[in-house]
Amino acid sequence: MKEQPHRLKWHILFVITIFALAAAVYSASQTINYNWQWHRVLPYIVDTSPVDIIAQGDGSASINNSSLTITYDNGEPDRVISNADTLLVSDGDIIFEGDLLARQESVRMGVLIEGLLTTLEISVISLFFSLFIGLVAALMRISNNPFSKNLSLLYVEVIRGTPLLVQIFIVYFFLGTVFDLERFTAGIVALSVFTGAYVAEILRSGIQSISPGQMEAARSLGMTYPKAMMYVILPQAFKRTLPPMASQLINLIKDSSLVSVISITDLTKAGREVVSGSFATFEVWFTVAALYLLLTSTLSWAIQRIEKRLANNG
Repeated sequence: MKEQPHRLKWHILFVITIFALAAAVYSASQTINYNWQWHRVLPYIVDTSPVDIIAQGDGSASINNSSLTITYDNGEPDRVISNADTLLVSDGDIIFEGDLLARQESVRMGVLIEGLLTTLEISVISLFFSLFIGLVAALMRISNNPFSKNLSLLYVEVIRGTPLLVQIFIVYFFLGTVFDLERFTAGIVALSVFTGAYVAEILRSGIQSISPGQMEAARSLGMTYPKAMMYVILPQAFKRTLPPMASQLINLIKDSSLVSVISITDLTKAGREVVSGSFATFEVWFTVAALYLLLTSTLSWAIQRIEKRLANNG
């Protein structure tokens, strides 16, 4: 009971520190004479602008009960527009290709949310392949076969010894040209290979931390080496390496921002496009940082839940 007031003091100190930091940031923002306009960012998160309906060819318009019908001169089937909120042509008007016919109110994802989904897609796919590559490389690294062991060592050292940005360029401009890879595929390949090298070292250390007696006991029960590794060693290794694995996977999400250099419209590239269109530089980048934080915090929370469940299961 005596410890609670003592802990409460530290919590109060933490809250005071946060408010002090917020006040310092606000004070610093005032010194740069910047006019904050957060309202400019909102349309790029939730887009409520009306959708323009454009004529696809020459023809004539007819209106019946708020339904617009376009009869094309080239014999194509009539186009019926019945869900428009605002009609911009009248009954009997002559229509030319490219004319604005109507507007439809809509609520859809903004550019930043679309970029966020692209980042999430790239990260999830790269996560799957990096775990597979890392597991294979880790097993090769602990193998007694000199060829597989040296090949895995070469892969880990080369990948960890060169910058990810350089690897993305090599994969996209060289391998992408040789194997005709799309930029999205090239980005996933680069991220998977890069993260896989770090995952390999994490898993290798986890496997080697398991007592050799575990493998001997499994083999004495009649298990083959692959079965012993799958059912006895790897589950324990994954459990031990979960914290560093979580850190590496969080880094994967942040590293995915580099694929924007090969014109993949992820969250970072979407942020650059929004800045060029809205001129709300600080607001956009703070929003982009918050969206990345949302992704990494969600992953961190999920892994903490898994870690607690594994701990409760003994």
